[in-house]
Amino acid sequence: MPKKDRLLKIHVITDLEGAAMVFRFDQTRVSETTAAKLEAMRILTGEVNACIDGILDYDKGADILVWDGHGSGGIVYELFHDGARLLPHRNTPAPYGLDESFDAVYFVGQHAMAGAEAAPLAHTYSSRTVERYTLNGQPVGEFGMRAYMAGTLFNVPVTFLSGDDKAVAEAQALVPDLVGVSTKTGTGLECAISLGPGKARKLIREGARKAARLARKRAVAPVRLAAPYEWEVRVQEGQEDALAGYLKRPGAVQTDRRTAVIRTDDPRAILR
Repeated sequence: MPKKDRLLKIHVITDLEGAAMVFRFDQTRVSETTAAKLEAMRILTGEVNACIDGILDYDKGADILVWDGHGSGGIVYELFHDGARLLPHRNTPAPYGLDESFDAVYFVGQHAMAGAEAAPLAHTYSSRTVERYTLNGQPVGEFGMRAYMAGTLFNVPVTFLSGDDKAVAEAQALVPDLVGVSTKTGTGLECAISLGPGKARKLIREGARKAARLARKRAVAPVRLAAPYEWEVRVQEGQEDALAGYLKRPGAVQTDRRTAVIRTDDPRAILR
């Protein structure tokens, strides 16, 4: 069946920091399921379920795969929507179940990149160790790395993102036509003005439905990055040991005590 005529296939990437009412790292960083983290996970799971509902509102037979992208887990399994499938974070390597058969990628609960001004819980992969990433000379965060992964490796566009207002702005700077839903307005690293969870879910459901229509029409172009690739990683002061993992990658060199640069022509070596 031609791609344009078959049921939609959507890949959803989640994170915890961008959900409504999530303000503090003690709601997200911990590995154990504390009361504060469980509350955040329940809110995020509701937002993910609203996203799934929005996709199914447009195409009731859509095939939806959700990857829990939060390092210590962000989904409450017993509350997860029956209309989708779930990949856990642990033991799921890049590209997290994504391939060229998907029509679009969605992001739910996304935060902004490390260093973004007044962005709640902003970080890039590790909130404890990474100061910044740049890719081919441009600052990039988790959204950008994964949007480039989808477009460069698989020709799949990103059509939807929900999260704080700084995350939405970051995403639309790279993909102007995606549907963005802001769940809160950042006023500092651990401070934001948030929508209520119910209002956030309503807007996410509406936005996800609109984004499904864009996916069906192929109205949003995939973002691609041309070789050669230069990925610069700078770690925070006192976190120099964190460079070791990056320096194991082919083409990696250490340029100062806190910075590694990986140069390669293989996008799979860096996009994750």
